[in-house]
Amino acid sequence: QVQLRESGGELVQAGGSLRLSCAASGRAFSSKAMGWFRQAPGKEREFVASISWSGDNTYYADSVKGRFTISRDNAKNTVYLQMNSLKPEDTAVYSCAAATVPFTFGNIAAFRSWGQGTQVTVSS
Repeated sequence: QVQLRESGGELVQAGGSLRLSCAASGRAFSSKAMGWFRQAPGKEREFVASISWSGDNTYYADSVKGRFTISRDNAKNTVYLQMNSLKPEDTAVYSCAAATVPFTFGNIAAFRSWGQGTQVTVSS
Protein backbone atom coordinates (compact mmCIF):
# COMPACT_ATOMS: atom_id res chain seq x y z
CA GLN A 1 0.00 0.00 0.00
CA VAL A 2 1.26 3.46 -0.91
CA GLN A 3 0.30 6.55 1.08
CA LEU A 4 0.12 9.76 -0.92
CA ARG A 5 0.04 13.43 0.02
CA GLU A 6 -0.42 16.25 -2.47
CA SER A 7 0.69 19.86 -2.12
CA GLY A 8 1.05 22.97 -4.22
CA GLY A 9 -2.52 23.87 -5.03
CA GLU A 10 -3.54 27.50 -4.70
CA LEU A 11 -5.38 30.39 -6.35
CA VAL A 12 -3.75 31.59 -9.55
CA GLN A 13 -4.74 33.89 -12.39
CA ALA A 14 -5.51 32.59 -15.85
CA GLY A 15 -2.34 32.17 -17.85
CA GLY A 16 -0.30 31.47 -14.75
CA SER A 17 1.59 28.36 -13.65
CA LEU A 18 1.63 26.01 -10.71
CA ARG A 19 3.60 22.92 -9.79
CA LEU A 20 1.86 20.24 -7.78
CA SER A 21 3.80 17.68 -5.79
CA CYS A 22 2.77 14.27 -4.53
CA ALA A 23 4.91 12.69 -1.83
CA ALA A 24 4.61 8.94 -1.49
CA SER A 25 5.53 6.55 1.26
CA GLY A 26 5.95 2.86 0.78
CA ARG A 27 8.50 0.67 -0.97
CA ALA A 28 6.34 0.00 -4.02
CA PHE A 29 6.40 3.58 -5.31
CA SER A 30 9.31 3.25 -7.74
CA SER A 31 7.86 0.17 -9.45
CA LYS A 32 4.40 1.54 -10.14
CA ALA A 33 2.86 3.97 -12.57
CA MET A 34 1.55 7.19 -11.09
CA GLY A 35 -1.21 9.47 -12.22
CA TRP A 36 -2.92 12.76 -11.63
CA PHE A 37 -6.67 13.15 -11.71
CA ARG A 38 -8.96 16.08 -11.07
CA GLN A 39 -12.53 16.66 -10.01
CA ALA A 40 -14.42 19.90 -10.47
CA PRO A 41 -17.59 20.69 -8.49
CA GLY A 42 -20.55 18.78 -9.85
CA LYS A 43 -18.41 16.78 -12.26
CA GLU A 44 -16.94 13.32 -12.27
CA ARG A 45 -13.30 12.67 -11.59
CA GLU A 46 -11.27 12.85 -14.79
CA PHE A 47 -7.84 11.64 -15.83
CA VAL A 48 -5.15 14.29 -16.30
CA ALA A 49 -1.80 12.55 -16.79
CA SER A 50 0.10 9.35 -16.06
CA ILE A 51 3.74 8.36 -15.95
CA SER A 52 5.41 4.97 -16.06
CA TRP A 53 7.45 3.55 -13.21
CA SER A 54 10.71 4.67 -14.86
CA GLY A 55 9.45 8.05 -16.00
CA ASP A 56 10.19 7.18 -19.63
CA ASN A 57 6.58 7.10 -20.74
CA THR A 58 3.91 9.70 -20.14
CA TYR A 59 0.33 10.11 -21.26
CA TYR A 60 -1.99 13.12 -21.11
CA ALA A 61 -5.62 13.98 -21.47
CA ASP A 62 -6.27 16.01 -24.60
CA SER A 63 -7.48 18.93 -22.51
CA VAL A 64 -4.05 19.43 -20.90
CA LYS A 65 -1.68 18.19 -23.59
CA GLY A 66 0.99 20.78 -24.34
CA ARG A 67 0.28 22.71 -21.12
CA PHE A 68 0.87 20.18 -18.32
CA THR A 69 3.93 18.01 -17.69
CA ILE A 70 4.08 15.04 -15.36
CA SER A 71 7.41 13.90 -13.95
CA ARG A 72 8.75 11.84 -11.09
CA ASP A 73 11.81 11.52 -8.89
CA ASN A 74 11.99 7.98 -7.58
CA ALA A 75 14.88 8.86 -5.28
CA LYS A 76 12.55 11.30 -3.52
CA ASN A 77 9.40 9.21 -3.85
CA THR A 78 7.70 12.18 -5.45
CA VAL A 79 5.67 12.82 -8.57
CA TYR A 80 5.06 16.28 -9.96
CA LEU A 81 2.57 18.01 -12.20
CA GLN A 82 3.81 21.21 -13.82
CA MET A 83 0.82 23.21 -15.04
CA ASN A 84 1.33 26.12 -17.42
CA SER A 85 -1.07 28.41 -19.27
CA LEU A 86 -3.76 27.66 -16.73
CA LYS A 87 -7.39 28.26 -17.64
CA PRO A 88 -10.45 28.78 -15.44
CA GLU A 89 -11.71 25.37 -16.59
CA ASP A 90 -8.66 23.79 -14.93
CA THR A 91 -10.18 24.67 -11.55
CA ALA A 92 -10.60 21.44 -9.58
CA VAL A 93 -9.31 19.31 -6.75
CA TYR A 94 -6.24 17.53 -8.06
CA SER A 95 -5.38 14.12 -6.68
CA CYS A 96 -2.46 11.83 -7.32
CA ALA A 97 -2.82 8.09 -7.45
CA ALA A 98 -0.59 5.03 -7.54
CA ALA A 99 -1.36 2.28 -10.02
CA THR A 100 -0.96 -1.44 -9.59
CA VAL A 101 0.92 -1.73 -12.89
CA PRO A 102 4.18 -0.24 -14.29
CA PHE A 103 2.34 1.85 -16.88
CA THR A 104 -1.20 2.76 -17.78
CA PHE A 105 -2.87 5.06 -20.26
CA GLY A 106 -5.06 6.39 -17.51
CA ASN A 107 -7.43 3.54 -16.82
CA ILE A 108 -8.83 4.63 -13.49
CA ALA A 109 -9.39 1.01 -12.50
CA ALA A 110 -5.61 0.51 -12.47
CA PHE A 111 -5.18 3.02 -9.63
CA ARG A 112 -5.66 1.70 -6.11
CA SER A 113 -4.04 4.24 -3.78
CA TRP A 114 -5.24 7.84 -3.71
CA GLY A 115 -4.24 11.05 -1.98
CA GLN A 116 -6.65 13.50 -0.37
CA GLY A 117 -6.20 16.09 -3.10
CA THR A 118 -5.15 19.72 -3.36
CA GLN A 119 -7.36 22.59 -4.56
CA VAL A 120 -6.38 24.49 -7.69
CA THR A 121 -8.43 27.57 -8.48
CA VAL A 122 -7.83 29.57 -11.64
CA SER A 123 -9.42 33.01 -11.77
CA SER A 124 -10.32 34.71 -15.04
